[in-house]
Amino acid sequence: MKSPVILPVILIVGTVDTKSDEIGFMREQVQAAGGQALIMDVGVLAKGQVVPDIANTEVAQAAGVTLQQVMDSGDENSAMALMAQGASALAAQLQREGRMDGLLVLGGTMGTDLALDVASSLPLGVPKVVLSTVAFSPLLPPERMPPDLMMVLWAGGLYGLNSLCQSALAQAAGAVVGACRVARVPRFDRPVVGMTSLGSSCLKYMVQLQAELDQRGFELAVFHTTGMGGRAFESLAAQGQFSCVMDFSLQEMVNQMGGSVVSAGPDRLMGAGRQGVPMIVAPGATDLVDYPAWGQMPERFAGRPSHDHNRLIASVGIDAEMRREFARELASRLRQAQGPVHLVLPLQGIEEWDRPGAPLHDAEGLAALMDECSQCDWGRAKVSRIDAHINDAAFVQQVLAVFDDWLARGLVKKDAP
Repeated sequence: MKSPVILPVILIVGTVDTKSDEIGFMREQVQAAGGQALIMDVGVLAKGQVVPDIANTEVAQAAGVTLQQVMDSGDENSAMALMAQGASALAAQLQREGRMDGLLVLGGTMGTDLALDVASSLPLGVPKVVLSTVAFSPLLPPERMPPDLMMVLWAGGLYGLNSLCQSALAQAAGAVVGACRVARVPRFDRPVVGMTSLGSSCLKYMVQLQAELDQRGFELAVFHTTGMGGRAFESLAAQGQFSCVMDFSLQEMVNQMGGSVVSAGPDRLMGAGRQGVPMIVAPGATDLVDYPAWGQMPERFAGRPSHDHNRLIASVGIDAEMRREFARELASRLRQAQGPVHLVLPLQGIEEWDRPGAPLHDAEGLAALMDECSQCDWGRAKVSRIDAHINDAAFVQQVLAVFDDWLARGLVKKDAP
């Protein structure tokens, strides 16, 4: 006898008062794709033609207020902020109870603002699709975007269920149902070491460390620190999913200091520390600020040596004073860590282009970084200085020496989270 087919449940979130036609169409498309639709109404103005499964009064109640209080809160912005709070709480509860498998939200800027909160309330691995008029826009700050978020541009959907709008709605519905059918939530069968890098051409240590960590019974997860990669790393670290972190590519910190759009947000380097996760840290690639290669170099860095990595991203070298500023900020963040911290300083260079004769080598800037590090207050953190480049075997050996010592002392746990 065949087992009954279990249809994935898709939580559709939208403002029923203004988007009844679109939400009704998405429900049909979810069902046509082989899913079940669960509609949550986050509108506050009136009732729409679609009868939701979760009424706006329930959403308001989950935020600790009544719907009338939401309506009286002041303006549309404050009202939707309250609805976002309630919708996030309900979505997280539904997921924990196994009553929903995927998320589908649609909206303009207001709905997208709410959608980012709701999507962020769900764990990594739960399919999340947002249909938005501002998909992929620079209006969306990276720190608010879940690492596994999928977005579809809501083209031609400002008003009316025209053919362009239907195409986008159907695509989004199919994407989330399909994702739910093949989704594989991370199992974490083995303890995981979270590591950061910036591509294997710039930073190479993971090539040697992967085999070494595997022999010790650990799975290695490497995150590409070009904004969203660092965001994903921080999110998992804050959830306590790593037994240890090896945070060796901190360029996103410098990017934020330099005003770059390639940022992981203001809490970079803080997730693991706040959870007490053991941290081995190095200042990899912190001599660079990234900017879009198709745009203009930031004016404050004019005249500095630069490197076009490809047609999307370029890097410019920072000056000695900014490197000192970074060292002070690094010390400040590491002092706040609740667990063991070890900083490894490779005195001969911190990324592949930072070698004598390489295009971005700056001996004066490197010296300034190391000098400022010698003057910083590192709190309880231990500091090792090695006469090697970050891509040399000596760096890997120093990292493993620290890791093995922590492992022997029980500071790094071998149990999966």
